[in-house]
Amino acid sequence: MNLIRKITSSHAAKDEEFVMAIKKILGYRPRKIEFYKEAFTHSSLKKTSDSGNPMNYERLEFLGDAILGAVIANYLFKKIPSGDEGYLTQMRSKIVSREHLNELGKDLDLIHFVKSTFPNSNFGDNIHGNLFEALIGAIHSDRGYSFTEKFIYRFVIEPYVDIERLEGKITSYKSVLIEWSQKNRKKIRYNVYEDTGNDTLKHFSVKLYVDKDLISKGRATSKKKAEEIASKRAYYKLKSQIEQ
Repeated sequence: MNLIRKITSSHAAKDEEFVMAIKKILGYRPRKIEFYKEAFTHSSLKKTSDSGNPMNYERLEFLGDAILGAVIANYLFKKIPSGDEGYLTQMRSKIVSREHLNELGKDLDLIHFVKSTFPNSNFGDNIHGNLFEALIGAIHSDRGYSFTEKFIYRFVIEPYVDIERLEGKITSYKSVLIEWSQKNRKKIRYNVYEDTGNDTLKHFSVKLYVDKDLISKGRATSKKKAEEIASKRAYYKLKSQIEQ
């Protein structure tokens, strides 16, 4: 019985420590801590609920992504009455870009809470944005839309959303390069190949050619991200030509 009490007491202490850490981020005490635990549980643990359903942050990430998009869309709709559908969609994409969400997740040091079979150093940058969206999903599940909207205004809109700055922000360097190449009859080619090396996670490398010239390289845990890295480097190398 003493052992059981010690184990129970230890779990309760850890739960309270986690609750206080989440409270420090949110500004209020969570009601159902289970949602927040799930928001930081990686699928590698293969945890399941009593009914046998998987328990990890991916479903909450899906929910958080939808709620975040809705709150940002509503904000832009009211903030920019002259914006048409295309403009508003573009602005929303810039605010909820993967790069931006990763920055937000890093600012809150959310990876500190992750429970996984992997060391944190094995995760790519996208884990930060995924956790941020999962946290939004947990807040919505715990407290509803109004609380979630306040959280998004506090951590996303008020400190980061500057309409004029966002108008000039490039969200896809690959798209800019392709558009430039089509206008100037240039041929762009991405040579993608697997380049895992000694890394635990699979990596891809990219060589970007304009006509026959090698312009830049990129390496990341996904083909898309590696192409974007190479595209960004190429953009700054060719910036004077692209902006003519």
